Amino acid sequence: MAGTVRELTDVLQGLQSWLSFLPRITVRNLIEIVIIAFLVYEILFWIKNTRAWSLLKGLCVILGFALVVVILRLDTILWILEKTATIAVMALVIIFQPELRKALEQLGSTRFISDILSFDDGVKQQNFTERTANEIIKATFEMAKVRTGALIVIERGESLREIERTGIEIDGIVTSQLLINIFEHNTPLHDGAVVIRGNRVTAATCYLPLSDNTAISKDLGTRHRAAVGISEVTDSLTVVVSEETGRVCVMEGGNLRRIGDAESLRSVLAQIGRREAPSAGRFRLWKGIRKNEDKAG
Repeated sequence: MAGTVRELTDVLQGLQSWLSFLPRITVRNLIEIVIIAFLVYEILFWIKNTRAWSLLKGLCVILGFALVVVILRLDTILWILEKTATIAVMALVIIFQPELRKALEQLGSTRFISDILSFDDGVKQQNFTERTANEIIKATFEMAKVRTGALIVIERGESLREIERTGIEIDGIVTSQLLINIFEHNTPLHDGAVVIRGNRVTAATCYLPLSDNTAISKDLGTRHRAAVGISEVTDSLTVVVSEETGRVCVMEGGNLRRIGDAESLRSVLAQIGRREAPSAGRFRLWKGIRKNEDKAG
């Protein structure tokens, strides 16, 4: 028994002496590891959802070739790679320019900072109600029957005021008659997109950013490409009615979903109302403290 204890003690002492050679990990180091891991994950996730994924695979092939050159000590090729490294970095910035611009737009439109610094109680003044959803559904399928093209952008968490400035202010309650009249052929407001915030149509004839995603089907026209474009840079939801086929689609997060009937569209629009319900997320703590202080005062 004593021999077993002695052996265990020797093992623990050996393990302790081996661990003493490792650098000491502090709380600050753990924070840095978490931040770096999060950034690497976000970068890889961003690359996976853009054209950069194919380019990244080509870059990995080049890096693998460079590793072989270093191992085999092919000095001439290694010298060429070293001299062209700076030019290659500049070329990558130029090649990835659209993706980098889109990433910065998404970073600037995130609600991370606003969730921390905002002093509201988390409830929107104008909620997207079931009545509004019903009016949009009715107008959508009425226009689909007669093949009237439509582009309806519904604001969610991120503001669409920059998009509204490109159009004409409406500020009217959402009704099927209003939407149908806006998109009627040969009317002053039919060209462009309509923006809806809460229960109101805020603007019409708005211009949307076109998507440069090459994976979009060639059968889809400018209206669908614009819908995908706005869904890539904001969290909005866009309803599109094709003028050529009368087909109804929904764009969200850069993805296109075909809608076959009114119930399918209703289930999609129901998500908007649920998202606008009061939330109690991790960044609402300060808001709750302030609200309680106001009641106490």
